[in-house]
Amino acid sequence: MLLVFSVYASLLQLAAAAIWDNVEDLKRLDMSFDFIVVGGGTAGSVVANRLSENPQHSVLVLEAGGSNAGVLTLEAPLFCPLAVPFTAHDWNYTTTPQAGLNDRVLPYPRGFGLGGSSSVNYMVYTRGSKEDWDRFALVAEDARWSWDGLAPYMRKSEIFTTPADGHDPSRQFNATVHGFDGLNSVSMSGLPTKINSKIMDSTTDHEGEFPFNLDTNSGSPIGIGWTQMTSLIGARSSSATAYLAPKFVNRPNLQVLLHAQVSRILPTPTNEFRAVEFRDTAGWVSNFRQYSSLTRSIGHITSFTAKKEVILSAGSVGTPSILMHSGIGDSNVLRQLGIETRHNHPGVGKNLSDHAFLPLAWELDPATTDTFDAIFQNATARETAIAEWRATRTGRLTQNVATHMGWFRLPQRISDILFRDTPDPAAGPTTPHYELLFSNGFVGPTPATGKFFTISVSAVSPSSRGTISLASADPFAAPLIDLNLVGTQVDLVVMREAIRSALRFATNPAFKGYISGPPMGLSSTTPTDAELDALIKANSVPIFHAAGTASVSPFGAKWGVLDPNLRVKGVEGLRVVDVSVLPYIVSAHTQMAAYLVGERGADMIKEDHDEGDDIGLQIAAASNKQRVFEL
Repeated sequence: MLLVFSVYASLLQLAAAAIWDNVEDLKRLDMSFDFIVVGGGTAGSVVANRLSENPQHSVLVLEAGGSNAGVLTLEAPLFCPLAVPFTAHDWNYTTTPQAGLNDRVLPYPRGFGLGGSSSVNYMVYTRGSKEDWDRFALVAEDARWSWDGLAPYMRKSEIFTTPADGHDPSRQFNATVHGFDGLNSVSMSGLPTKINSKIMDSTTDHEGEFPFNLDTNSGSPIGIGWTQMTSLIGARSSSATAYLAPKFVNRPNLQVLLHAQVSRILPTPTNEFRAVEFRDTAGWVSNFRQYSSLTRSIGHITSFTAKKEVILSAGSVGTPSILMHSGIGDSNVLRQLGIETRHNHPGVGKNLSDHAFLPLAWELDPATTDTFDAIFQNATARETAIAEWRATRTGRLTQNVATHMGWFRLPQRISDILFRDTPDPAAGPTTPHYELLFSNGFVGPTPATGKFFTISVSAVSPSSRGTISLASADPFAAPLIDLNLVGTQVDLVVMREAIRSALRFATNPAFKGYISGPPMGLSSTTPTDAELDALIKANSVPIFHAAGTASVSPFGAKWGVLDPNLRVKGVEGLRVVDVSVLPYIVSAHTQMAAYLVGERGADMIKEDHDEGDDIGLQIAAASNKQRVFEL
């Protein structure tokens, strides 16, 4: 009797612990699962949370990495540049040689652990333009993917919170376009700096070239506004902290298995893709740069089968890789690798987009004390800031790297020439071509000495497209990531003009005496096209916003990978919910897009199982009346 009680008590303890490090412990529960979510990242955590709201649904999350809880470089906003690359929290991918960037091979970080890239990114919260999402709806022929169709989910996902220093942010954002009852915390900078007033003063100069925009997340982003960031009381808010918080992972119907690297989704005897194969990676540090030293023996292979659906949320690199290793991809390519084709989908891994990024740093008077550079240069300053942050969640570490951001279109004289024979890649006339990010310090590995002001430029409506492909039939080998970054003349010109825009901004009277001359890397404030092209090709990097590699197309269309309900076409039991579903990358940092796809996708799954919430069912009903969206 005592033995029976002891075993029973042990099982109760196991059931209460919903995050598992060991697959054998999970198996002892002898549970079956209605839904298996592959990837506990930005979108996957959202899906797991929403599906497990129904106590009748049993949900399992398989995450290749571990827990990121308590890691200073992930939790303190200013330390976000230290989170990746080449850390234990990164998949540590690299790209193929990039033809548009002098054949450079570049690091390509992806979050390795709960929260995915929302746990390691720069925490910037941007939605994109209304036209971005309306174009998605137009391509999908489904109004549910329009800005208006998604707006309820934008509010549903977020809870706008007070900045770390407690100041009133009412003049820094538009409360009417935000949510205050969601899970993911969004806030403003909690640290006033000298450049804040300089940037704001500059929005009235240059005859309107740099107008002030109260809220660039309103659907009309053009102009300069205050950066909104995913933080809560001075610390990072990620999908792990928001959607997999203790009160959620303690649900008895939600289990999360860490160190479970998925290799393939396999068909069941009824030919539904509901069997998930994975290996145990406990104790493994991801380092694909030295992959030759790793073997499959580091973890045994096991599998679970979902009773209803598998939801693939492995991101725009992981999702197409898993699909192709599962035999879902271009049959000609799979055949060459010796992979059995189970469904011919030539679009898998194609249509890859990212944003090119280039910081421009001006060196300031060495006597300047207001930048965050000292935190990275001086151990005493760093320890002082860490102590303040740990004690009160205030101070310099509460600020991410960008206090303000601006979104702009090319000058009309440039557009008229550039788009005479080439389509404008932006979604519409109020969608930006490029972004300016303003930072109170050096962006990148900080020099040992000096104080800096940085304007980073990014081409946010790229025309270049790349691919994710397989290096071999080994499902645990790193994929080949060819971003084709700045691979078109259009993207090169956009980057050129973005730099020129930043140089013009730096001449505003507000910056007189604060910065002077050209930024580092340029010898003139009026560089030639050739000088700018050389700078761009030698120094541009991706901003790690991979999207589009398993894109949506209309119901019945022979092209595309997914239908508008995010189900893999021609396959039963398998759905994709992450930003790989986007037909076009949004003109924004893609974190919010991942949350949005997660929220909308979760409701689609509920609707298909007669469990949609009021928002989802209302939008679905309206959409069913008019499936084709008209601008």
